[in-house]
Amino acid sequence: MEPPLKIAELDHVVLRCRDQKRSLEFYTALLGLKEERRIEQIGLIQLRAGNSMIDLVPAPEDKTESGRNLDHFCLGVETPDFNSMIEYLRQKSVEIIGEPALRYGARGMGRSVYIRDPEGNVIELKELPPGA
Repeated sequence: MEPPLKIAELDHVVLRCRDQKRSLEFYTALLGLKEERRIEQIGLIQLRAGNSMIDLVPAPEDKTESGRNLDHFCLGVETPDFNSMIEYLRQKSVEIIGEPALRYGARGMGRSVYIRDPEGNVIELKELPPGA
């Protein structure tokens, strides 16, 4: 069966930061990325990295998560039918985390869903806007 999706790009990567201010300075002052958006309520800072984004979030206090600094990465997908893509993933026994929702990424708002790979990494699959 042909997968009902095509990975088109890396949309964004979300990094957990023990010292978010230091990380922000590194990516902006040293590497030249520009801050694009903040959501203070969750401590999110989004930086533009060409056509993609790097998101900085505070590292959790949870000791079970303390060794992980990658929260998740997001792949931009082309699919003729988002719901068929999700059903395909379920049929292939891919773990789906939560429910699909509209979320912000490198190309603005779009439908996305979180899945887990065999190593436990979280991947967000985000539908590209038409004509992208």
